[in-house]
Amino acid sequence: MAEIIPMPDLGFEAGEGELSVWLKGVGDAVATGEPIAEFESDKVTLEVEAPVAGVLLEHLIQPGESAGAGAPIARVGEPHELSSPSPPAQAPAPPPVKPPGERAPEVRAPEVESPADPLPAAPQESRPLDRVPAEPVGNGVLATPIALRMAREHNLDLRRVAGSGPGGRILRGDVENHLAEARPGAIEEVAPRPPEDGNRSRPAGTEASSLRRAIARRMSLSKQTIPHFYITSSVTMDDALALRKQFNSEFPPDMQVTVNDMVMKAAALALRDFPNLNASYVDDRIDVHAEINVGAAVAVDGGVMKVVSRQTDRSPIADVARENRAMIERARAGRATPEDVSGSTFMVSNLGGYDTDHFAAIISPPQAAILGVATARETAVVEAGQVVVRTVMQVTISADHRVTDGAECALYLKRLKELLEAPIRLFLGG
Repeated sequence: MAEIIPMPDLGFEAGEGELSVWLKGVGDAVATGEPIAEFESDKVTLEVEAPVAGVLLEHLIQPGESAGAGAPIARVGEPHELSSPSPPAQAPAPPPVKPPGERAPEVRAPEVESPADPLPAAPQESRPLDRVPAEPVGNGVLATPIALRMAREHNLDLRRVAGSGPGGRILRGDVENHLAEARPGAIEEVAPRPPEDGNRSRPAGTEASSLRRAIARRMSLSKQTIPHFYITSSVTMDDALALRKQFNSEFPPDMQVTVNDMVMKAAALALRDFPNLNASYVDDRIDVHAEINVGAAVAVDGGVMKVVSRQTDRSPIADVARENRAMIERARAGRATPEDVSGSTFMVSNLGGYDTDHFAAIISPPQAAILGVATARETAVVEAGQVVVRTVMQVTISADHRVTDGAECALYLKRLKELLEAPIRLFLGG
């Protein structure tokens, strides 16, 4: 008996994902756990796996459409449950005969596309597999929308890529594999077209990537709907850096701790005392989250993603560091999982590696706050009437004024400063 395949909860922050491509066509056999489709969120592309084995009977949504968790996306069943093939198309009826003297309507020949435009698509296959989306890119080459977008972003000639999809269609994975094995000349430079008005001094525009467009939407929404305010504090990091150096010298590489791991751990421990900052403003109420899951902003090709440390306040710092390292590697390789990118309740955005003096970040909805971290650098400070050199790092909290206020955030930064300046507790477990 046919079963409905529901959209699983992929952890999309927006609540739903957009179907980019069907990896299995109607009539294909599928095994339990086999990928059947790719969905895109704001920042990642994730695969949906078949929860049961059988034959894919029907696609219930089409590429470009969105689905939330639990929404039906396909039917799977036995081969005999496949719909009967569609009847052959009927030949078009001949045009009606015009009365004598009446002029027949002018029939225009189709406009000839310029050489730069896509060539017509190759004839589709007769089996239902041709519902897998594709766009013609020239010489009969077909590619899924996400593969075509990736090719444009990387200036890649898709005629060089072998397609593994139905009918030889080029899928996202084919482009990724080709780029990873790119030979000299595989990625070609594309010269911009001159402006039509002849003004060659005008700079050519660059189409924003899907990630950059998603960032633009989310950050615009954040600044338009969240009343931000900012507070900055200075943290002396000498003891934290010394303890980190000692810890890393005693443990293997897979347990090495970064400064950002220490900041995330301190941020999580401080949130225990200030739960309003571990909250969201939803429908005129403040929802305080039961867990403290600290996200970290990660620079990737074309923008920024976040990875999420679970129960950061309870996890040993070596575990936080190990998990962060693995998630960052997956994010930069384009293999992030739903668990990697979803569920954050507070954010840390660290630009310490980019020689920055001060940094105020934009809140990532629906969170109430984000901590911006600048570079720790040697600074002359006055202690007990004497000028001494200390390693000082500025941290700035950006907070939602609907949820919290300046006094509470100032006290939070004071607690964060205490933890980083006397860092032994960061290494003592939960």
